[in-house]
Amino acid sequence: MSSAWGLLLLAFTALYAAQMGRYRRAWQRLPAPTLPADVPPAPPARAAVAAESAAPRFSVLVAARNEAANLPHLLRDLARQTLPAAEFEVLITDDHSTDDTLALLTAATKNSPFPLRVINLADGTEAGTGKKAALQAALGRARAEWIICTDADCRVGPDWLRSYAALLTQEGPAVRFVSGPVLLTGPDTVLQTLSGLEFAGLVGTGGAGIGAGTPTMCNGANLAYHRAAFAAVAGYAGNDHLASGDDEFLLHKLHAAFPGSIRFLKHPAALVRTAGPATLAALLRQRVRWASKWRHYRHPASQRLAVLVLLANVAPAVGLLAAPWQSALLPWAVAATGLKLGADAWFLAPVLRFLGRSRWLKWVPVLQLAYAPYALLVGLAGLRGGYEWKGRRVGGK
Repeated sequence: MSSAWGLLLLAFTALYAAQMGRYRRAWQRLPAPTLPADVPPAPPARAAVAAESAAPRFSVLVAARNEAANLPHLLRDLARQTLPAAEFEVLITDDHSTDDTLALLTAATKNSPFPLRVINLADGTEAGTGKKAALQAALGRARAEWIICTDADCRVGPDWLRSYAALLTQEGPAVRFVSGPVLLTGPDTVLQTLSGLEFAGLVGTGGAGIGAGTPTMCNGANLAYHRAAFAAVAGYAGNDHLASGDDEFLLHKLHAAFPGSIRFLKHPAALVRTAGPATLAALLRQRVRWASKWRHYRHPASQRLAVLVLLANVAPAVGLLAAPWQSALLPWAVAATGLKLGADAWFLAPVLRFLGRSRWLKWVPVLQLAYAPYALLVGLAGLRGGYEWKGRRVGGK
């Protein structure tokens, strides 16, 4: 009987290892767009504002709630874009902030070096609360055909928008959705390293899935979509009651409606950086928020991947815990654990190299030890559907 259970847990891990091998190959095959020769920085403020009469190429949408401390950094990054200011506009929606976010944004519009508009959800002209309502309000006033989304607490490089322009120029009109890479940053602590490593795995898996033709995940801090495609799939309809999922539900809907139209922007210039959760409690709240949408997935590839990842993490841990009572399980559990670690390191190596975090690879065994209880805790909490975010209690009982 122990041998049968040992074979089963090893089988789960072998399936996972095979999947990671496929993902590594898909990641390495992802094309990187070629950026054109360097261009001058954005023109002065008056020239940018005057250009508002012509429709821009991109509308950058940002939902903000209590982000007065972070928005000045993002606004400075956007002001330094090498894409000419006439080719993009920025729309930031304030979602009932209780700090100085709205005042800061209102002041920023007066001397912005790019077209900047502010929408206030609290003024009664727009319906709803939360990120989706904020993004929808901004979309209703956007003028460009291509929408690019990021978050108020993110940092972007000077060629961020130009990398999107390069990809869309080179890939042509068949593209409907683009997912970009995101890196967690912060002090060099154990918590930040492990959370960053886990997040890098999610980014790599998302990019590899797109490269393999089976998109499963993306991140709302760095994505773009064609507004006509968004309208064709009715946008957030069907999941607009969920606080989370403005990114992945849209990805799944667009992939179903327009197969082969999803791309991953694998270029260092496209990288968006955001600070990782500062405490373990903040990390768990964030991950529970993400997990709360899993039970609403209707996307088979995402469901299969979630189950496979959970089994591959839990099975070796259960085998090791049971070994004192079932000694015959020990060699199977050790073999499964070694196979899982090897598969993770093999997949993560090129992803971390792209993100400039190869030093994190040595932390894979530590993350493996913590991941089984962590994944179970977050998954069960996510099934309850309740969590606190940005000072609001969302869902649950």
